[in-house]
Amino acid sequence: MFRRQGDRYVADLAPDEVRVLRKVASEVVGLLTDGFDHSDPVVGRLFPEVYPDDSASTAEFRRYTEGDLKTAKIDQAGAILAALPDSGEAGGEVRLDAEAAEAWLRALNDARLAMGVRLEIKDGTDLGEELDDAVAEDPTSSRVFQLSVYAYLGYLQESLLNALID
Repeated sequence: MFRRQGDRYVADLAPDEVRVLRKVASEVVGLLTDGFDHSDPVVGRLFPEVYPDDSASTAEFRRYTEGDLKTAKIDQAGAILAALPDSGEAGGEVRLDAEAAEAWLRALNDARLAMGVRLEIKDGTDLGEELDDAVAEDPTSSRVFQLSVYAYLGYLQESLLNALID
């Protein structure tokens, strides 16, 4: 998918891929702005407690770091939105410089972490088996779609990482 062209990292995206990436990045931005709630397990995963046994120290650490970290995560999701082809029915080419590629990697990671929490994906989860089970249960379910998006984001992330290290 992603390939290196000189000092750029390039991918040709189908219309469905553009729509999925736009939706996922927008949802991350929404989660970090309007929907930001420390009791949400997704927020807890993206902003873990640094001192789990010391709530006062965790609160103090958050006071000094959380704003900048939130801003960085929003900017990274914004890098995806900014690089995508214009909305509409067409797909198109994405061209990233090294800085944008790094932002994409971090944003894709955040999106996968968020989806992983919602989908209850654990470290030892076999994604292929999860997807097969979901398809067997109901091939038209939202879980099948969400697991497919989760797998696609992982593929895209791996593709971009491989292009960066080539």
